[in-house]
Amino acid sequence: MHQNSESQPNNPLHGVTLVEIMEHLTQIYTWEDLASKININCFKSNPSIKSSLKFLRRTSWAREKVEQLYLKSIQKD
Repeated sequence: MHQNSESQPNNPLHGVTLVEIMEHLTQIYTWEDLASKININCFKSNPSIKSSLKFLRRTSWAREKVEQLYLKSIQKD
């Protein structure tokens, strides 16, 4: 079953993948900036999108913080 985008019209994260969120954030912020905004080791120790995705997919509280930062960043655009 494929959901269409009208099923969640008020959800700005609908259809946006975690990869897209991380790519967007790393274009705006340095890893140091991200680590200062969200205190997680995957942004501090040998940071990469791949290692961050692995951690964020397993850690819902951290993923929520990343999603909130993403939403703030797109509101500025």
